[in-house]
Amino acid sequence: MPTVNMHDAKTHLSRLVEQAVAGETVIIARAGTPIIKVSALDAPPEPRRRGFMAGEYTVPRDVDRMGEAEIAALFGLAD
Repeated sequence: MPTVNMHDAKTHLSRLVEQAVAGETVIIARAGTPIIKVSALDAPPEPRRRGFMAGEYTVPRDVDRMGEAEIAALFGLAD
C-alpha cells in the first residue's frame, strides 16, 4: 500500500481515486502519521426494483380528484 502525504493527496486526488477504483488501497498521512485509508467500496448499491410493492395496496380510480371540493374551497372557487 503506497503512502502519500496530505499535500500530495490534495494535489492528486483524482489519481488516487482512480487507483482505489482499480483495486489499490492508498494511505494518506499527515506529518508522517497514517490517518486515512482510501479504497473502493465493495459493491455498488442495488438498483431499485420496479413493482416490488405490487398487490400491497390499491390506488383509488379517482386519486387525481381526491379532495377536489376542499381545495376549490380553499382557493375560493367553490360554487
